[in-house]
Amino acid sequence: MSFSDLGLSEKVLAAVAATGYTTPTPIQEQAIPHVLARKDVLGIAQTGTGKTAAFVLPMLTILEKGRARARMPRTLILEPTRELAAQVKENFDRYGAGQKLNVALLIGGVSFGDQDAKLTRGVDVLIATPGRLLDHTERGGLLLTGVELLVIDEADRMLDMGFIPDIERVCKLVPFTRQTLFFTATMPPEIRRITETFLHNPQKVEVSKPATTAVTVTQCQVPAGREAHEKRELLRRLLREAKDLKNAIIFCNRKREVAIVHKSLQKHGFSVGALHGDMDQSARTAALEQFRKGELPLLVASDVAARGLDIPEVSHVFNFDVPHHPDDYVHRVGRTGRAGRTGMAISLVTPLDQKSMVAIEKLIGQSIPRAEGDYEVNAEAGDASERPRESRGRDRERSRGGRGKPQRGGRDRERSHEPREPRGEARHASEARPSAEARPAPEARPAREARPPREARSSSEPRNGARPQANASHVPSIGRPEPRRQREADNEPGDHSHLPAFLLRPVRSSPAGA
Repeated sequence: MSFSDLGLSEKVLAAVAATGYTTPTPIQEQAIPHVLARKDVLGIAQTGTGKTAAFVLPMLTILEKGRARARMPRTLILEPTRELAAQVKENFDRYGAGQKLNVALLIGGVSFGDQDAKLTRGVDVLIATPGRLLDHTERGGLLLTGVELLVIDEADRMLDMGFIPDIERVCKLVPFTRQTLFFTATMPPEIRRITETFLHNPQKVEVSKPATTAVTVTQCQVPAGREAHEKRELLRRLLREAKDLKNAIIFCNRKREVAIVHKSLQKHGFSVGALHGDMDQSARTAALEQFRKGELPLLVASDVAARGLDIPEVSHVFNFDVPHHPDDYVHRVGRTGRAGRTGMAISLVTPLDQKSMVAIEKLIGQSIPRAEGDYEVNAEAGDASERPRESRGRDRERSRGGRGKPQRGGRDRERSHEPREPRGEARHASEARPSAEARPAPEARPAREARPPREARSSSEPRNGARPQANASHVPSIGRPEPRRQREADNEPGDHSHLPAFLLRPVRSSPAGA
C-alpha cells in the first residue's frame, strides 16, 4: 500500500513524496483512514514507528478547509515535553510547506508576549505542553471552545510526569463534540480510565505488543560496582572499547547525576553534551541540535530524551542508571535501532539493580544477556580524582596501618574535621600551649607551686588564705559541698572572716527626734 491509497490530499502527498517516503508504516496505514473519517482513535505503538506522521498528515488534509479565528485554535496537540512539542512543529513545517497554515508552539522557557502575538493572529494548529497551555487560558488570552480535533500524544509519559490532572482540565475546556486522537506506548490502569472517559467509541489501532523492544537492537547488561566512581570508570572503558560507535545517548535517573557524568566525561576528554529538565530552554535546544548534527557524539540525558525524539541514527544507548520503571527501559532502548537500523543497548547493573532488571525482563518477555568478558572494575583501579573524598581518606588511613573506621554520631562527625592536639612531650613546639610562666597569673590567686602539699599543712596555717582550719585531718571532698555541721565547726566563735565586709561596719545611732 502507498500513501495515495490512504485518502490524503494532493498537497500532502506532494510533501510526502518530496521527503522521500513511499510506503506508510503499519501505524500510519491503519490510523490515517480513521482520522480522515473523523473518528476517535486509540493508537498503541512504540516510539519510532512513525505515529507522529499518523496524525500530522491527516490533520493537514482536514485543515485545508476553514480558517482560524483570533485566540481560538482549530486543533490542539498536547505533548509532555518541550522537545517533543518542537519536534511535532518541525513535522508540520516539513509536510505543510505548501499550505498557508498558522502553527503556534506554547512551551515553557519562551516569553508570553511572543506567544500572545501568535495567538492573536489566529492559529490553525496549537502545539503545547499542559502547564503553559493552562497558564494562557487562566490569563484569558486563549479560548479552547473552537477546538475541532484534540491530540494527546505520549499519554503514558504524561502519567509519569504527573500531567493527568492537567489533561482532565483541558478535556473539560474543549467542546464535547470534538474528535480525539489518543496515542500511548503502554496502557496502565490510569490511562485506560482516561480513554474510557474522554474517547467516544474509539477505533483501536495496535501495531505491536505493548512494552516490547525492537528486534534490531542488541541488548546486554554489564556488571558494575556499587560506588559511583566505579560506574563512571566502567562507562569510560565501555565508550572507548565500543565497536561501530557513531553516537550514543547515556541515560541517568536523576538530573543531578546527569550533571556529574557530563562533567566527568568532559574532564576525561570526551566530546559530550547534557540534557535534563532544569536546563534553560535555549541550552536544551542547542545541545539537542548539536547531537543531531553530529557535532557532539555523546549526550548525557535524563528521561526527557527517552520519549519520541526523532534522532534516527543513534548507534548506542547506555543506561548508566537502570530505570526504576520497566516502561522507561523500553523507551530508552527505542532511541536506537530506529527505522530498521541496528543498534546496541548496554546497561550498567549494580547488585542493587537486580530487582529492577528482573522486572524489565518480565515486561519485555525476554532475558537480557550478560556481556562477555571481564568488565568488573576494581575500586582501587579507578581514577583517584574520580573517587569521593571519604574513600580516598580511608585508603590513606589503611596505608598508614589505621583501621579506617568511620566515626559515628553527629558531634563526633563534626569533631573529626578539627585537628587534634598532640599529647605530652610529643607535642610540637609550634603547636604547644603557652607554659604557666608565659601566662599572666591572676593577682588574687597564689601560684600553685608555692603552696605546700595538703598533708604538710599545719592546723594553724590559714586555709585558702582566708580562715584557720579547725581540724587538719578533715579534708573536704572535691566537688561536693561540706556537711552543715562541719561548716559550723569551721566557723569558730570570734572568727568573722566568713562574713561580708559591709556587715562588720559599725552602726551609728540616729539622733533623738530624728
